[in-house]
Amino acid sequence: MSGAPHTASATLSSVDGEILATSYLSCIRIVTERVVDHDDLAEATVGVVLVPGFSGSSEKPVVRGVAEGLRPYGGVLTVDLRGHGRSSGQCTFGDREVLDVDAAVGWMRAAGYRRVVTVGWSMGGSAVLRHAAFAGNVSVHGFPVRNAVDAVVSVSAPSRWFVRDTAPMRRLHRLAETASGRMVAHRLLKVRIDAAGWPEVPASPVEVVGEIAPTPLLLVHGDRDSYFPLEHPRALAAAAGDPAELWIVPGFGHAEAGVTPGLVARIGRHLPDLLTGRREVAAGGTTRPDRT
Repeated sequence: MSGAPHTASATLSSVDGEILATSYLSCIRIVTERVVDHDDLAEATVGVVLVPGFSGSSEKPVVRGVAEGLRPYGGVLTVDLRGHGRSSGQCTFGDREVLDVDAAVGWMRAAGYRRVVTVGWSMGGSAVLRHAAFAGNVSVHGFPVRNAVDAVVSVSAPSRWFVRDTAPMRRLHRLAETASGRMVAHRLLKVRIDAAGWPEVPASPVEVVGEIAPTPLLLVHGDRDSYFPLEHPRALAAAAGDPAELWIVPGFGHAEAGVTPGLVARIGRHLPDLLTGRREVAAGGTTRPDRT
């Protein structure tokens, strides 16, 4: 869709028939420099597909804040995953959501963006990892994953399924696994959860993350994440190998609601380097180490 407007809402169709609500923001830096040819804008800037975590959508203030924070560094398309916000369907916790990510990446390609990066948070982080690993090679429930990306940023993602060793994840399992919990999720969180569950357990992020290379990958995790402790990003980084990059961020909690000041801008500033495979460099010219 060449000639995308500066700010817009749109609906996409996933290949398995879900209708996905989105919110699109053009890169504010280029807009303020009065570059009005949208074809040139798309070619010159990065296209960011923002994939929220569980219960997140483009209507939520914390998600909108992340989108606005990334806007100086690229055009941003926020996609409401199935079962969330104004999208159709039911939440499958990162399984069929791969097809939602694929539809959003395809929209950005059609808008003229030559370089597209997925930025996923928590459940969205697992979806972008699985999408990047599958694109062009693996089908999801018989549906092809067509649209490869140029780089991936996964924030606060789990490495494996069925995490029950933290209190927040035990609560989330109660929501997903009981009729009363699903009703609460629908009424209070505005999330529709698939009552049928997984017909078979899908490949977990740690099982597939090694297939993403040579696509650049950035893993971001907080040292105060109460959902997924540090074993998760470290397992993902070890399984991904080079050229994956891992940031352990001091003071960062979990996903969009837990971001520390400056983190979103730090991710945005790093996108050009990530796309070329360069690691974040601290003042003095050395690679910034993880803080563990």
